[in-house]
Formats: sequence, structure tokens, C-alpha cells
Amino acid sequence: MFTLPSTWNLVISTMVFFIAAGYLHRYLDNQGIPKGMTRGLTVFSLASLMSWGAGEMVDWVQEKIEGPQPPVAQTSSDDLSQLLKALGQAQSSAELKGSN
Repeated sequence: MFTLPSTWNLVISTMVFFIAAGYLHRYLDNQGIPKGMTRGLTVFSLASLMSWGAGEMVDWVQEKIEGPQPPVAQTSSDDLSQLLKALGQAQSSAELKGSN
């Protein structure tokens, strides 16, 4: 089941992405590889993989420390229809009060 990433996951993975992209750019500059679309796509792909891996490690460590988190609740169509009925009743009662 789908769970939302933690705040630490987002913060750490964002930092890792920019650090990895900078390091990879410098490394490829030192190797004499010319700038271009292939090099940019390679840097983006590798930095994204490193970022994703760091985020997964953060979530794994957090789960080991705090225990498993409950999954995000999914709303069923019955809940949605009940909500729409309640809103319709509230709207119709407001219209009745306004007409008096």
C-alpha cells in the first residue's frame, strides 16, 4: 500500500540530488567529456538514483526507529457519495432559510 514520504526523506533526498549533480558535473569536466544532452541526461539520471536511494535509506532508518507507519487511508466511493449528499442537504437547507 502507498505511504507518503517523510519530511526528512524529502529534505535529505533533495540535498543529495544537488550534491551528487554537482560532483558528477565536476567529475565529468575533469574527465574531459564534452557538455551535451547525453551528459546532462546521464548526470540527471545518476543524481536521481542517488537521491532516491538516500530517501529510501532515510525511510528505512525512520521505520527501524519509530516502527511501521500506518498507510494512507483511501476514500471509497461510498464515502464520497455520503459527503456529496450531506453537502447537498446543507445547501438546500441554506436556500430554504434564505427564502424566508
